[in-house]
Amino acid sequence: MYVVEISLRLSPMPVAVQRKELDDAQALYAEVRQALETGHPRVLELTCEKDEQKRVSLLSGEVLAVQMYEKSGVAGGGKRPGFSFEP
Repeated sequence: MYVVEISLRLSPMPVAVQRKELDDAQALYAEVRQALETGHPRVLELTCEKDEQKRVSLLSGEVLAVQMYEKSGVAGGGKRPGFSFEP
């Protein structure tokens, strides 16, 4: 399982979308990154693979960062990848 995590302006919590296949996760990552590079705000619609009725739309101009990582199958309190605040 792969996670594409999107950090939004003025939002303390990122939006995360999971993909089963690496190619699908890379394609989503590339789409969000391209929206960041162009600088022209547009609506990005993200869907859930498991339940396609679950959707979220966000304005690409509010995206600050995107990261992709493989979700660990290990249970427990492992540290998330990337930059995160842990009290």
